[in-house]
Amino acid sequence: MFFKPLVEEKLTEKIKTISSISGGDINDVYKIKTEQNTYVLKVNRNDIFPQMFVKEKLGLEILSNTGIKSPKVIQCFSANDYQFLLLEFIKEGSITNLFWRNFASNLVTLHRTNRNYFGLNHNNYIGSLKQNNLKKTSWESFFIDCRIAPLIKLAFGSNLLNKSHLKYFEKLYLRLNELLPIENSSLVHGDLWSGNLMKGKDQVPIFIDPAVYYGHREMDIAMTRMFGGFDCSFINYYNDLFPLEKNWEDRIEIHNLYPNLVHLNLFGKSYLNGIESVIKKF
Repeated sequence: MFFKPLVEEKLTEKIKTISSISGGDINDVYKIKTEQNTYVLKVNRNDIFPQMFVKEKLGLEILSNTGIKSPKVIQCFSANDYQFLLLEFIKEGSITNLFWRNFASNLVTLHRTNRNYFGLNHNNYIGSLKQNNLKKTSWESFFIDCRIAPLIKLAFGSNLLNKSHLKYFEKLYLRLNELLPIENSSLVHGDLWSGNLMKGKDQVPIFIDPAVYYGHREMDIAMTRMFGGFDCSFINYYNDLFPLEKNWEDRIEIHNLYPNLVHLNLFGKSYLNGIESVIKKF
């Protein structure tokens, strides 16, 4: 591998083996074994997704600073037109019901971390799309201006949405104030599907691949319902610790407009029917 001497220099450890592991559609991901330790290395070009790993490093550090577990960042660097993110290797174990209790508790810890604004002090990525985190004083304006509207514009420009869709979205905007409860901002993972939650030892949940910002906590809750993989018991534990506002389940499809628009732009019209049903309903 072309990066082997670069990584050995950063680690000051001699590499024994390098093997590919699954890591999604965006990055090349490798398991690096040295004489002393095991690591995960993520590799991508600088020009395709500028500063993607810098943003991921910041997101992982923001998560870990709350006290929840995320992979430790060993090194983040660029060389020869490539960017690299070197992380601790997490060995996954089997899970019990305790894992979901711990997950609920960790998620509450995350969501109780707040600021007096919605957004973040830097932009980042959601998948391979740039994510605008311009600070706003209300969730409604942030949700529209920084989450929904940019992706609608992108999809319309790619002929994935038409003018009738835009009219439905405009009508939805007018109703968001009555539909969405007013809460303080919460630090959210931002891309909380089951593939971004690992099962560490001692039933400790490990949060990976964040798209963090200060938003509405129901965004994370809604995302857990998109693709399955979360034991339904966790929400009961969560509500015991930090009860959600009444009728939160009715708002899942509204908040999931954002990840569905992300997927529409990335993967095409197979996600359009779900979006249409929501905007026509509201």
